[in-house]
Amino acid sequence: MRTIATYQPKNVISFKKQLLHWAQQFNDVVWLDSNNYHHNYSNYDAILAVDGFTSIQSNYEDAFNKLKEYQSATKDWIFGYLTYDLKNDVEKLSSNNFDGLGFPDLYFFQPKKLFLIKNDSVEVQYLNFIADEFEEDLRDIEKEDECHPKYIISSTVERRRIPEEIKIKLRIHKDEYFEKVNTMLNHIHRGDIYEANFCQEFYAENTQINPLETYFKLNEISKPPFASYIKFHDKYVLSASPERYLQKQGKTIVSQPIKGTAKRSDNAAEDQTLKINLENDLKERSENIMIVDLVRNDLSRMALKGSVKVEELCKVYTFEQVHQMISTVVSVVDPVTHAVDIIKSTFPMGSMTGAPKISAMQIIEKLEETKRGLYSGAIGYFTPTSDFDFNVVIRSILYNASKKFVSYSVGSAITSKSNPLKEYEECLVKAKAMREVLEN
Repeated sequence: MRTIATYQPKNVISFKKQLLHWAQQFNDVVWLDSNNYHHNYSNYDAILAVDGFTSIQSNYEDAFNKLKEYQSATKDWIFGYLTYDLKNDVEKLSSNNFDGLGFPDLYFFQPKKLFLIKNDSVEVQYLNFIADEFEEDLRDIEKEDECHPKYIISSTVERRRIPEEIKIKLRIHKDEYFEKVNTMLNHIHRGDIYEANFCQEFYAENTQINPLETYFKLNEISKPPFASYIKFHDKYVLSASPERYLQKQGKTIVSQPIKGTAKRSDNAAEDQTLKINLENDLKERSENIMIVDLVRNDLSRMALKGSVKVEELCKVYTFEQVHQMISTVVSVVDPVTHAVDIIKSTFPMGSMTGAPKISAMQIIEKLEETKRGLYSGAIGYFTPTSDFDFNVVIRSILYNASKKFVSYSVGSAITSKSNPLKEYEECLVKAKAMREVLEN
């Protein structure tokens, strides 16, 4: 049973920062922040889940069945992530590329303490509540000073002085990137695939960062609708994702794939031109429409007949760093359909794979140099009533504090109309925010 209370902070913006500082004392932390971006399918402005009561950790083998059993048995809020490599549980695929991060393929936990923020109010849900516990926590939270928080980092390794310079390396250099994209284009011209999302990793070794401060900086310059800060012991995710993967509200399933990116300009007229050009770009629209068709097909596997609909097609939304072309696809499922089965039937998301999906994933595995892991996976939660909401892990910094390894990856959709140089430049635009915060 959860004890529920409500709280009205004097200043929600300050409270959110204090709350996240306070959370650093725990080994299990999931923070989800919409940055006050309201959409038809928005639920909460922000959520904090901390302090695992129960948890599940798994490699890809039989991972979805294990999650299904855990979610069914728990019947409570659970928070966590699904890595891209769970594709190997869905299809006969493999992930053999280099992995410098070493994250488990799947991790979820049932939080003892949960904070749900909506408008100016905070709903607090505590599991196995102890008298006065919330009041004590609230006093601690409000004591947290932004500049000198009581809990910045839990590990002693992190308390040392952060190096002034982070040396970011490329896993795939420019000439090799062109060769690989041309190989991908050969597959497309041969008819093996229509489209594939090709990704490359940027990384830094023997590097220490302050995860929370890095997250705050990344979020400040990006302000995306699906931001997240994840801490599982020594592993961190600092995500500025603009993309929803999949949401379930009752019988309604929502997917909002992004395909199509344009840079922003400080000049208002030029910025508007960039946005209009993206709206009318035939290549970008064709990329988006191909993935919409793939998402419609994925959703139809579990949907009631005739219920799959495209609510928005190729609509351009503006964010701090980029303009993005987003479509919204919805469906209706039978109430008895298990939530985890819905995710499994659509995983991994089409916007990060390509079409046809299996062929694209096979080619991706051969051409990419890095195991994707949590990049292009999903972070989110299940509710006690088996609703769920998950983002797509893009525009994200991944950090293993014990290995002192920092990584961020970016990708672009390769189609028959792709120009390798333009695809490379698009990757650099997407990587800009991560590089900025790491290089300070």
